[in-house]
Amino acid sequence: MLLHHDPRQNYLLAALPSAEFDRLSPHLELVQLSLGQVLYESGHPLRHVYFPSTAIVSLLYMLENGASAEISVIGNEGIIGVSLFMGGETTPSRAVVQSEGEAYRLTGQLLKEEFSRAQSMQHLLLRYTQALLTQMAQTAVCNRHHSLDQQLCRWLLLSLDRSQSQEIVIMQELIASMFGLRREGVTEAAGHLQRGGLIRYSPGRIVVLDRAGLEQRTCECYAVVKRECDRLLPSHSIT
Repeated sequence: MLLHHDPRQNYLLAALPSAEFDRLSPHLELVQLSLGQVLYESGHPLRHVYFPSTAIVSLLYMLENGASAEISVIGNEGIIGVSLFMGGETTPSRAVVQSEGEAYRLTGQLLKEEFSRAQSMQHLLLRYTQALLTQMAQTAVCNRHHSLDQQLCRWLLLSLDRSQSQEIVIMQELIASMFGLRREGVTEAAGHLQRGGLIRYSPGRIVVLDRAGLEQRTCECYAVVKRECDRLLPSHSIT
């Protein structure tokens, strides 16, 4: 049984060979991420990467007029800050904590050194990047071609896959910014799912009542992203 505060609650860290994990472990800093916290801003240099264990983080693409849209959601399957090991020091996206929880922070320099030194770390992070790019591409297609109800179902399912609960606590303003809506639009879309018996919704809180119903109501995009994540990424369970 693993301790509650264990870096291996993150699937990528858990998949590392013992020698590589042992090199990184002393440098992993446990941090508490609060709801709505911004981990990095668009265009700003990245200094750290984050391996979520119980937190969930949204990557939002920001426009010059302040509008935004979510391009991916990251939880304990991944890492925040791929630009650092892909050769860039900045990114046009903003990373915002969607669901509060814990993560393990590592300096970008240490990650880059390990990425260059260890082939297994390199392969693992490159596979993760491919899965992340798939999610970003599928999100763009979904936002263009599918209904808001379907998009919300997809987002809820992706969040559930990265959560330890059937309840999602999130600021209404953040949901609105993720979908490029006014708050009233979020309420209307959530109301459709609530009347269908799929969720129970109140401002700032969503409880999933019928996951199978969400899977039936969502579009193909959720299954595409999940298949690619299952194919490329390690999985494990913590008890």
